[in-house]
Amino acid sequence: MNETDVRDRLRTVSDPDLGDDIVSLGLVNDVTVDDDTVYVSLALGAPYSPHETAIADEVREVLSDFDRDLTLSADVETADDLDRDEQVLPDVTNIVAVASGKGGVGKSTVSVNLAAGLADMGASVGLFDADVYGPNVPRMVDADQHPEATPEDTIVPPEKFGMKLMSMAFLVGDDDPVIWRGPMVHQILTQLWEDVEWGHLDYLVVDLPPGTGDTQLTLLQSLPLAGSVIVTTPQEVALDDARKALRMFGKHDTPVLGIVENMSSFHCPDCGSDHAIFGEGGGRRFADEVDMPFLGELPLDPRVREGGDSGRPVVLDQESATGDAFRAMVANVANNTGIVRRRQHQQATR
Repeated sequence: MNETDVRDRLRTVSDPDLGDDIVSLGLVNDVTVDDDTVYVSLALGAPYSPHETAIADEVREVLSDFDRDLTLSADVETADDLDRDEQVLPDVTNIVAVASGKGGVGKSTVSVNLAAGLADMGASVGLFDADVYGPNVPRMVDADQHPEATPEDTIVPPEKFGMKLMSMAFLVGDDDPVIWRGPMVHQILTQLWEDVEWGHLDYLVVDLPPGTGDTQLTLLQSLPLAGSVIVTTPQEVALDDARKALRMFGKHDTPVLGIVENMSSFHCPDCGSDHAIFGEGGGRRFADEVDMPFLGELPLDPRVREGGDSGRPVVLDQESATGDAFRAMVANVANNTGIVRRRQHQQATR
């Protein structure tokens, strides 16, 4: 058995999203065969995403009858790769921003549940609450442990539900307003993500404030985003503002992973009927209109509010349809992150 034999087998493994086999797509970085082991490096960039996990499982299957051990590794290149000392957050594989054009659509709820869901899959995850003026992530995960400082004046983030956390709420009093102009916002945000000991992360989820202001601009100009998630409700006024958020990312050449429709419907436990309180199907229509993936409908359910207030994300509820809806959204975000990274790898290696 040699490298050619291995690559011939790998040609039978298809990428479910890119529509060809992984060898033809350039997703096999390297194959090495020695007396005991076959080493295969794959261009998979979204750890624990269901589709990339399936690709890796199929690779193991097609090589299972070789009389050698198999070692798989994953490494993606992008066209913007810099030397390590030039990179911002070099140990973070994917930075995913969660945004909305307006407040009140449940963007922080989506951020918290996205991060908690990824961590529950087994990924190493950080959650950065970038809403400087209205930080509420610590309450939503019931995080009462504050960050610690190292002798080098870096910050060790607290952890909850397998997530490393950072928020302005840790640094100011519970009732103290943050009254800063743009330059101060830029300075504190830069310090928070550069001086935090994030360690290795598969995903860093960034909960942006609503709108298209200083915080968003700082993030887009400073961090190498893998992609963004746009949160809206079905009603037209929310969709109008979601379009602005979408255009903001487009102007900065940031991939949009898809559209999430929050508060899509309310299931009445008394009458058994579903009620479209904020309209119906607006998020899916918007996604179709702008040719973006639709990441899912999240129901209007009191358990979501209860989970946010009590500090236990509803995505961790294995016994409810609402938990199922949030987990489906998490899987779609992870899968679309993988699609973006694999396409970037193709462009970088052509």
